[in-house]
Amino acid sequence: MAIRNIVKLGDPILSKKSRPVENFDGKLFTILDDMKDTLKKAKGVGLAAVQVGILRRIVVMDCGDGYLELINPEIIEKSEEVQHETEGCLSLPGKFGVTERPKSVIVKAQNREGKWCLYKGEDLKARCFCHELDH
Repeated sequence: MAIRNIVKLGDPILSKKSRPVENFDGKLFTILDDMKDTLKKAKGVGLAAVQVGILRRIVVMDCGDGYLELINPEIIEKSEEVQHETEGCLSLPGKFGVTERPKSVIVKAQNREGKWCLYKGEDLKARCFCHELDH
């Protein structure tokens, strides 16, 4: 496993569209493991693959209840109730702002074996899902 460099605001890759993951293989597993190590070292709660220079639809997150690996994620349901909380981004170190996000969301994503799963997030986890999928 390796710590990857986190791309900062201004890098053109951050404005590009990530492509779906099609191959669930050792290369993907290495990316997921490296992203977890990078997230842990950065002391963040979420990291999208584009933030480490990889244009694939991959997210890792840990909102305090263990790591989640989301491959080809999509939000399939959002609550009408919203929350207004402070957010930061590992690609904008030291910058924070209040954002409006749904209070809860349901995300459909594949795991590292390619199996489709549903994940429910409320409060911080909902914010993290939304933030990382915005990347």
